[in-house]
Amino acid sequence: MTAYVALLRGVNVGGRQLKMTDLKAFADKLGYECVRTYIASGNLLFVSSAAEAEVKDQLQAALKSHFGKPLEVMIRTAAEMKAVADANPFADEPGNRVVAIFYDEPQSDEAIDSVRNVDDERLALGKREIYVHFPSGQGRSKLKLGGKALGTARNMNTVAKLAELAREME
Repeated sequence: MTAYVALLRGVNVGGRQLKMTDLKAFADKLGYECVRTYIASGNLLFVSSAAEAEVKDQLQAALKSHFGKPLEVMIRTAAEMKAVADANPFADEPGNRVVAIFYDEPQSDEAIDSVRNVDDERLALGKREIYVHFPSGQGRSKLKLGGKALGTARNMNTVAKLAELAREME
């Protein structure tokens, strides 16, 4: 059995509303164990014997059925989520000013090089993440990431909490 964190992209913003009780119900219906959510931004924690690709497909199918259109889900194990928190290259900065943008696949230097509208932001590659430090705050930033891959961002306070909660489930 593996403890997983599922990070949903674009829920509870721009009209895509999803109650966390509904998200939990989807996961329960899929047979996952120890299911819980964390804050209303689309964070799901659970335990499953299925492989990462299978839980991703299952969740995306359930969410597509609910919304009537695809919704991206990034999956990480408890160990991977801890590794993301531990690898934060901007660990000396406030956790609410640094995000990890999660992707399915590793990103290349090209993803960093293609960024537009950089002001005071700093970026760094992770394994399957891009870290961004927003000194002036994410809400004020005009930063635009290049590339075709879809990702979803969580601030480092959330990443650390998800890592802690996932480790407790192992």
